[in-house]
Amino acid sequence: MCGIVAIFSRRNPVSDAIIERATQTLHHRGPDGQRHWISPDRRVALGHARLSIIDLTTGDQPIAGEDQRTHIVVNGEFYGYEAIQRDLEAAGHRLRTRSDSEIALHLYEDLGPECLHQLRGEFAFVLWDQANRTIFAARDRFGVKPLFYALHDCTLYFASEVKALFAAGVPARWDTESVFHSVEGGGHPSRTLYDGIFQVPPGHYVIATEKHIQVHQYWDFNYPTADPTVRRSDADYAAELRHSLEEAVRIRLRADVPVGCYLSGGLDSCAVLGLAAKHHPDPIRAFSLTFDHPDYDEEKQAKEMAAKANAEFYPVPIRQDDLAENLPGAILQSETFCVNAHGVAKYVLSRAVRNAGYKVVLTGEGSDEILAGYPHFRRDMLLYNRNGQNPAEVAALLDNLEKVNPVSRGLLMPDGDAGPLENVQRVLGFVPSWIETFSARSAKMRPLLAADFAAQYSGSASYYPLLSGLDVRGQLTGRDPVHQSLYLWAKTMLPNYILTVLGDRMEMAHSVEGRVPFLDHRVVEVICSQPVSQKIHGTVEKYVLREAARDVITDTVYRRQKHPFLSPPATLNPKEKLSVLVNDTLRGSALAAIPFFDQKKVIGLLDRIAGMEEGARVAYDQVLMLLVSACILHAGFQLAA
Repeated sequence: MCGIVAIFSRRNPVSDAIIERATQTLHHRGPDGQRHWISPDRRVALGHARLSIIDLTTGDQPIAGEDQRTHIVVNGEFYGYEAIQRDLEAAGHRLRTRSDSEIALHLYEDLGPECLHQLRGEFAFVLWDQANRTIFAARDRFGVKPLFYALHDCTLYFASEVKALFAAGVPARWDTESVFHSVEGGGHPSRTLYDGIFQVPPGHYVIATEKHIQVHQYWDFNYPTADPTVRRSDADYAAELRHSLEEAVRIRLRADVPVGCYLSGGLDSCAVLGLAAKHHPDPIRAFSLTFDHPDYDEEKQAKEMAAKANAEFYPVPIRQDDLAENLPGAILQSETFCVNAHGVAKYVLSRAVRNAGYKVVLTGEGSDEILAGYPHFRRDMLLYNRNGQNPAEVAALLDNLEKVNPVSRGLLMPDGDAGPLENVQRVLGFVPSWIETFSARSAKMRPLLAADFAAQYSGSASYYPLLSGLDVRGQLTGRDPVHQSLYLWAKTMLPNYILTVLGDRMEMAHSVEGRVPFLDHRVVEVICSQPVSQKIHGTVEKYVLREAARDVITDTVYRRQKHPFLSPPATLNPKEKLSVLVNDTLRGSALAAIPFFDQKKVIGLLDRIAGMEEGARVAYDQVLMLLVSACILHAGFQLAA
């Protein structure tokens, strides 16, 4: 994993100083070397900050084609690359390196954009095609690796992180419309919080010439319009998933450096560790976060799983003081709003991993997003898949779902009244529970908005920007409601939050590569094709995974319900440093400098929180963390409104 930068100027020459400055900004993504290339006419520049994992000796980038007419910079990993290397050499290509990155260059030379269908892995790359005077940039199917772009002053910029775009000369300004819609919901597949800065959506590529910029899709989930007419046995579905997932884990163990695993007490990371242990010659080191609050700590379950896998258990304790000390650094790495300090905990975890001498870890991210692991998906199943069900029994199950998920209140389950969602209801025919949950949170936020900011968007329909940018008829209409919810979540929260705040940014902050077997596209295509009942079986979430991994996980994990990865909220620990930091930030000049929020109303909320019952404090903690993260971003990037 690395950091990449590209600049394509229509008018002025690109200076060495600019590409060097932007690349250096990504030093944390690639501490093993920063290099750049500028075209002879100085209109194109590519920069690369390298984290060396495959081909430690000859894999430096940018990489040029044999005739020097194509150049590429890559962030990520391509799996199964050795076979493609052999095929390329048999076709007459002369490879300059033995790294996986070079295959994308030559596949493009042979196939153009169709090369993306040959690539398997987590990646983002930018390629300059001199013959056609074209930039070709692409992002992996799920957005594991970030890729941002901006057009400013007749120059097109690409980078792995927004801060590199700022360093290259793109103005640092809030996008007020995106701020409003991010407060409202789960973000947008292509927009960011920053004016004029966009992200290449997952599963898309960009073609840019001196006159045109086009964004094209090359992959999508394609859920079936109906469950299969011929049902196979549960054992057949489990065997199908086991085969694809075990292969995805096995190929992600390939590296020229040690590989570890992140481990919680949940099914996802335990399944990954259990399968990895089967294919690793030595005991794997398993890195686990531990918390000082019993509702959030999973050390006991993780330690039991490590013993079963014969793994080396490596606990990393996190306290409220640790969260407070590392909150600003983690937020600036995320470059987005955060609603819990769990991202800060992952930031601390990745530092511990790097200090232990590791550059690569396997993680369980993505499983909940494809297997309906969160409680709001189970709520959808109960609400919208009622054929033949007893209404009283459904009501009892819904009530029980809320009772057994107290830490999910307001975050993964609705808390309070939602805002108006008639447009969602009209378009989809129902309102996904995660949208209802986010709408209820935004209802808590709206009274805290500055009057002029709220008035500016008072007529905006919730989730209109999201729904208007998706192929509703082609990808949602006629699908099971749970699959529709999964699809919408995967277009927003998966790349914009899960893979950012809990994935790439926190790992790469300390030069650690996270590999995600559950987001191998072959695994996802298998799961998409299986019936909803394999994802949620009665009240059991991720049923097919439990059965597929049963022999490599503990009985405790097999029987355990989903426990979301969260850190203890600041509102539950009012005398500790994290709560003090939240209060000082929101009562002081930091919040006063931001034009979006009414500080007097925020202070009023802070004064009331101590008197709230615990569940309400948990729900409001997300509001406070969003406000604090906005303050940190505003000051850290010196953003203009």
